[in-house]
Amino acid sequence: MRGRVREGGVWQISKRAVLELSQEVREDLIRISRSRTEPEVKVRRAKILLLYSEGKKISEIAVGIKTNRPAIERVIDKALAFGCSQALKDLPRSGRPALITDDAKSWVISLACKKPIDLGYAHETWTYSLLIKHLRGHCEEQGYSCLAALGKGRLHSILSKSNVNWRWNHF
Repeated sequence: MRGRVREGGVWQISKRAVLELSQEVREDLIRISRSRTEPEVKVRRAKILLLYSEGKKISEIAVGIKTNRPAIERVIDKALAFGCSQALKDLPRSGRPALITDDAKSWVISLACKKPIDLGYAHETWTYSLLIKHLRGHCEEQGYSCLAALGKGRLHSILSKSNVNWRWNHF
């Protein structure tokens, strides 16, 4: 379904569909657009949806909201595809896939809880450098090639999230 847009006193056919709002949704958008406590981006998106549903052109909305056309188009397209409530929110993002598997993290934690002396080292407790050296040297044979480039920062992150006090765990 195509919408109609008034342009210079003449009605033009728009390529984008009309955004029809129920009374309840319209009232909710009006409330959000006037809010001083809602996040600014949500208020802006509510204003965009209200103006578009009233038949305003995208370029007029962009000038009135002081933003660019693509930003307006994204909000409108999201509303047409997923509904107004979803258009007010950011869509979920896929994120970067985890490079280190949970099994590999478990293996790191289990090694950190062992004494280095039991594995043939002369040390009584682990240092980051020694633990990394051991992990890199044995990760391939254990099937955790994702740990081959493990650094101190990532090791610290894995161990600190484990809630195991690995440095003082040796009796």
